[in-house]
Amino acid sequence: MSATDLTRALAQAVRGDVEAGAAARALTTMDASNYRRVPLAVVAPRDAADVAAVLRVCREHATPVVPRGGGTSIAGQATGTGVVLDFTRHMRRILELDPASRTAVVQPGVVLDDLRAAAAPHGLTFGPDPSTHSRCTLGGMIGNNACGSHSVAWGTTADNVRSLRVVRYGGGDALHLGRGLPDAPPGLHEFASSHLALLRTGFPALPRRISGYALDALLPEHGPDPARALCGSEGTLAVVTEATVALVRMPRARALAVLGYADEAAAAEAAPGLLPYGPLTVEGMAADLVREAAGLPRGAAWLFVETGGATPAEAQDRAKRIVRAADALDATVVTDPAAMRTLWRIREDAAGTATRMPDGGGTSHGSGAGRGGEAWPGWEDCAVPPARLGPYLRDFRALLAAHGLRGTPYGHFGDGCIHVRIDFDLLSEQGVARFRRFSEDQADLVVAHGGSLSGEHGDGQARAELLPRMYGDEMVGLFTRFKDLWDPDGGLNPGILARPARLDENLRFAVLPSRPVDVAFGYPDDGGDFSAAVRRCVGVAKCRTAQPGPDVMCPSFRATGEEAHSTRGRARLLHEMLAGEVITDGWRSTEVRDALDLCLSCKGCRTDCPVGVDMATYKAEFLHHHYRGRLRPAAHYAMGGLPRWLRAAAPFAAALNALARTRLPAALAKRLAGIEPRRTLPVLARRTFRAWAGSRRAPEAGPSVVLWPDTFTDHLSPEVGRAAVRVLEAAGRTPMLPGPGVCCGLTYVSTGRLDAARSVMRRTLDRMGPYLGRPLVVLEPSCAAALRTDLPELLPGDPRAAALAASVRTLAQYLEEYAPEWTPPRLDRRVAGQTHCHQHAVLGDAAERRLRERAGLSGELSGGCCGLAGNFGFEKGHWDVSVACAEEQLLPSVRAAEPGTELLADGFSCRTQLEQLAGRRARHLAEVLADGLPPEAGEAPGPRALRDPEGPPRRRWLRASRRPR
Repeated sequence: MSATDLTRALAQAVRGDVEAGAAARALTTMDASNYRRVPLAVVAPRDAADVAAVLRVCREHATPVVPRGGGTSIAGQATGTGVVLDFTRHMRRILELDPASRTAVVQPGVVLDDLRAAAAPHGLTFGPDPSTHSRCTLGGMIGNNACGSHSVAWGTTADNVRSLRVVRYGGGDALHLGRGLPDAPPGLHEFASSHLALLRTGFPALPRRISGYALDALLPEHGPDPARALCGSEGTLAVVTEATVALVRMPRARALAVLGYADEAAAAEAAPGLLPYGPLTVEGMAADLVREAAGLPRGAAWLFVETGGATPAEAQDRAKRIVRAADALDATVVTDPAAMRTLWRIREDAAGTATRMPDGGGTSHGSGAGRGGEAWPGWEDCAVPPARLGPYLRDFRALLAAHGLRGTPYGHFGDGCIHVRIDFDLLSEQGVARFRRFSEDQADLVVAHGGSLSGEHGDGQARAELLPRMYGDEMVGLFTRFKDLWDPDGGLNPGILARPARLDENLRFAVLPSRPVDVAFGYPDDGGDFSAAVRRCVGVAKCRTAQPGPDVMCPSFRATGEEAHSTRGRARLLHEMLAGEVITDGWRSTEVRDALDLCLSCKGCRTDCPVGVDMATYKAEFLHHHYRGRLRPAAHYAMGGLPRWLRAAAPFAAALNALARTRLPAALAKRLAGIEPRRTLPVLARRTFRAWAGSRRAPEAGPSVVLWPDTFTDHLSPEVGRAAVRVLEAAGRTPMLPGPGVCCGLTYVSTGRLDAARSVMRRTLDRMGPYLGRPLVVLEPSCAAALRTDLPELLPGDPRAAALAASVRTLAQYLEEYAPEWTPPRLDRRVAGQTHCHQHAVLGDAAERRLRERAGLSGELSGGCCGLAGNFGFEKGHWDVSVACAEEQLLPSVRAAEPGTELLADGFSCRTQLEQLAGRRARHLAEVLADGLPPEAGEAPGPRALRDPEGPPRRRWLRASRRPR
């Protein structure tokens, strides 16, 4: 039967969502591995009955099924060629949580952090905690037998599963699996009893032995326990619809001992000696993984050893005991929760961070995926006995060198489990052949040290082919028979574990273009190759984190919960667009366009994504090609050309403001411009910042600084510019403005009008010539970010672009760097508001934090994105997402602020969003600082002009910039 017949039968059989369109299929072709398989359809079941119905229909149509959770598997086991079961949409409920028995009953789509949050009020948690805890699901953890950093204390997922409800391929009655065999498939008891000797002797004794099937769980002395045997089966035996899991008591206090060693082998050799002290974690990593060693003790490798206690003093005392026993080069004990989170983030981001070599260089394998310092999973989590870890790491480093490869090991040293990303070349035939040779040699090395090919994430397609090297042919034959007992038709996740596919088949890079794609941006960190930029996304899915926090990424996913609106989802669609198999119309793709439509271009992923995916740039690139030679949406013309429209409107500001307050003209203008009807049009300044500056006489002051007159400050919030002038003058500096016509090109970039953007940027560089090399203060964060990043990336061959980008400073950065002697006014008030997303992503806010502290402005600004995001929130069709983003952090923080709290928002978008949604006026930091300055002497007599440092004193500010060039 055809795929159409299959999807029609599925739609008739289930209440959940059945999707067979190009977008749905493209979003699930990959997980976080090197592999890619194209499904026929994706089904999001609503309940166990739906799951059984899908399995029945698929058996009738001889179609394979693969269950999928968060899609963070790194060995290819969450991809499939038939029907993908997506449990993250509907089957994500915690059905029961019993503090007395310390158990919880969950559906397979429950995100781990959601379970931990529900258990926390009772002093409980779920012990296993992989680094993807904010987005991985319990079903996926059961499928892979996930572990995490606390396994030395609380074990693997299998150790914490009490019972499972599962459905086999073909549907039928659900099985309730626990200790004993009454509800197991027929023949399982006979299978186990006839192979007792091999089951007792054929498995290495390891804390992290995940490879193969856990057949030893069927031994009589272990229960037998078919539920435990199913853990780690990677969706090949049955589909979990409900799980009862054990919860553990959380220590009331924690401390972190960070131990420094000469190298990773020394750290690894020290780790087993710390286990008798009862640590919660013993994690290790080397210096080649750490971009900034701030907060780490002296050394080239470190152990993170967490301790717990009933009181902070008890936890700290245990950490100090470990320090005394550790024989480390250097050590520190951290008890501050914020400092501990900062350190743990280095470790948790490693799965993404390790995909880029620290020096940006890669192997010299030719034109393959190793170019540019890229590194990939494949041998991500081998495990050896902890006592063998030091010698194993030395041999592993030698094996990498022998194959001309590089990797960055890190991981669970207390359990002997090592993660590593290796700079394989997975594009060229020679590189793939090297990948295979290394994999075979690596398997032999692990076995020689008494280890397991997988110590956490499963075998999948990456390692299952090599299981005979670890277990021998007889045991692997038992694996196949075990699979057939559960799934005689072979419909569940074929090619994984039993009868595995070759490890060098289905590689996701093979479908990408062999030559660089013609693009507008320079992509300097990816060798100018758009394909390389897109393949940055390795699928770790940090962008799918649903809980708000200090980061920005990914606001649209948190608003919609849809994979298509995550950074990973959009990267996957772009990958498939380049591949041309599922999405066949290239840059004209409506699937990609629709997914990118709700991207706010917040740039959060540029910093928050562990591998630096820059979806704002990719969106601008796509829109540039998608609409090339075609009519664009009205908003692209209206808001994309905003600088031009505002300059033309400036003489008529009063009249236009009056019309904007009149219902019919305002409605007509918004309709013609593609603006959301519920938005209020911003008020135009009756006197622009430039006009004010040009009529003002400057006081005698010190060194000059160029102040950027961005469009928003000039035409919509000139009070910000005026305040910045006062602050700079108070700091002993003389502000000067460049001539008319300079523009960062932001609005053209955000709407994908890249030809126009480059034209505007070239004109700007021409007019900024006399000022290159001087510090440039930019008040609007989005404009500063555009000058810092978009300008040099759109004009990579123009050295002036790099020079101008390097000169960009925020007001706080400039004051800290060039006027460190200045003391800001002491304001002593609380603040609330939001750090601009572009500032967070591109510029950082450390200088702003320090300046606020010096000025006595206490309190934290919220993270996330305000939701207006330049043109995004004004465009028709974006209202709901825009409001949802604002309601995530910004609006609640403002509502919760005490009376008299100062609302800070340096971005015009953030201030506009607050005004329109909350009726509250926020101010730029410059305005707040100017409040505390003494009144200007002689202000009453009349207007003054600023001194032009390039000419005689008291000359008009703009005279020099108006001279012919």
